[in-house]
Amino acid sequence: AIMGPSGSGKSTLLQLLGGLDRPSSGEVVLEGATISQLSDEQATRLRRDRTGFVFQFFNLIPLLDVTENVGLPFTIAGHDPGNGDLAARVRDVIGLVDLAGKQHHRPDQLSAGEQQRVAIARALVTRPALLFADEPTGNLDYTTGSEILDALWRSCVERGQTIVLVTHDSKAAAYADRVCFVQDGRILEEIPLGRREDHSATPLISRLAQLGL
Repeated sequence: AIMGPSGSGKSTLLQLLGGLDRPSSGEVVLEGATISQLSDEQATRLRRDRTGFVFQFFNLIPLLDVTENVGLPFTIAGHDPGNGDLAARVRDVIGLVDLAGKQHHRPDQLSAGEQQRVAIARALVTRPALLFADEPTGNLDYTTGSEILDALWRSCVERGQTIVLVTHDSKAAAYADRVCFVQDGRILEEIPLGRREDHSATPLISRLAQLGL
């Protein structure tokens, strides 16, 4: 998880790590590829095939139902998400985020939490090695936010994916194996938490207090 106050550079760091922006100095290496050395086409292909993104705003297509929104990455890539293995993958991730009974609902028929789960399923359907999540619970209430974090946790554990989560919320950051605290564009502290079934934020809050952060 990446934590820090507003304007500290959290989202900028996430965009650099995900290849959405290119660094003015230094290197970002993703699966052995130095992003700044890739052409725009190569960088786009790497992002499409090996990474997924979840943002604070859901960015769902209003006229498409859950299944169609989740399958959108395949549609954009020129594949039919309704056939064979791709259809099975769409159903699989819809089940992972507990929306199996609402696959034909449009976004306006879903709650905010359900819409965010659709966005997560859409990011997971391509089976990315890395998932980048920028304040995915920022617009949600506590209970709904916890459900979203649980869905991300299941994906990490069951699919072996790496998730990089930007958040200002210590309760969300407590789901992570380690937390980097960013301020003024620099990583001030890295706090190891380890893989835990108990996602209590108490150890993280205590450590941040000790550091005066």
